[in-house]
Amino acid sequence: MSSHTDLDRIDLRILQALQHDGRLSNLKLAETIALSPTAALSRTQRLQRDGYILGYEARLNPLKLGRGMLVFVEVLLDRTTPNVFEAFRARVQVQEEILECHLVAGGFDYLLKTRCADMAAYRDFASRVLWQLPGVRETRTYAVIEEVKDTRHLPLR
Repeated sequence: MSSHTDLDRIDLRILQALQHDGRLSNLKLAETIALSPTAALSRTQRLQRDGYILGYEARLNPLKLGRGMLVFVEVLLDRTTPNVFEAFRARVQVQEEILECHLVAGGFDYLLKTRCADMAAYRDFASRVLWQLPGVRETRTYAVIEEVKDTRHLPLR
């Protein structure tokens, strides 16, 4: 994969425009960045091929879809051996309530981002899934009171 230094100003403008609106047509993108549609398409395809653009998706409203409660969970494993990590990661992959899972440095092993309907649904998830994950010794739960900022937009400078 290329490094950020391989990108010129036009590439960065394309990424910024598509990050803001992934449904932008090639014609509108070309107008926005002042290139011909052919040149804009060629550059966008290269950015996809080189792995700068990972994909396109719609952002859904979790409140309207019955997933309004956001919960972060610290997970401490009982053993930090490769087979425990592998088993934990494999089980996390198939749990739909777990949106993100990060192996972290510090006082615990994993940080999970989960969404469910409410506290009762979270309690059910915790007993049915979370506490049954391989190697889990301890968890700490942080229910979000207010989402102050929620973005996947990367700064492009």
